[in-house]
Amino acid sequence: MMDIQQLDQVFIKDLLVRGILGINPKERVQRQDILINVIMWADTRPAARSDDIADAVNYRTVAKAIIDHVENGQPLLVERLVEEIAQLCFETDTRIQAVEVSVEKPGALRFARSVGVRIFRKREKHAPAHPDRPGQ
Repeated sequence: MMDIQQLDQVFIKDLLVRGILGINPKERVQRQDILINVIMWADTRPAARSDDIADAVNYRTVAKAIIDHVENGQPLLVERLVEEIAQLCFETDTRIQAVEVSVEKPGALRFARSVGVRIFRKREKHAPAHPDRPGQ
C-alpha cells in the first residue's frame, strides 16, 4: 500500500438516504434521513493517464452500493452503520486504500442540526472481498 500522503481523494459529499437506524421504537419502524459522507484514498493517476472509467474508482458504483445497503439494512447504532459502509467501500473497489466515513442523523437531537459518527480506516485492517478482481 502506498503512503496515504501519496494518494488522492475521491469523495461523495452529503449523500442523503432514507433508512431504519436507531434504538427508539419509532426509529425501528419509520425511515429517517441519514446523511453520509465518504472520502476514499486511491491512486487516480492511472485513470488520469488513460481517461478510462475502468481505471478509476467509480463513485457512482460506490454510492449505489451504499444506498442499497442503507435502504435494506436496519442497524441499531450509527457506529455499526459507519463501520459497515467503510467495509463496503473496500469490497466495492480494491483500489481504495483508506476511507473516512461519516454518518449523521439530522434532527435526531433537539437543538442540534445533526449528530453522527466519523471514522477513518485503512485497507490493511480489512481483507479484500474479491482479491481476484482489481476493481468494480
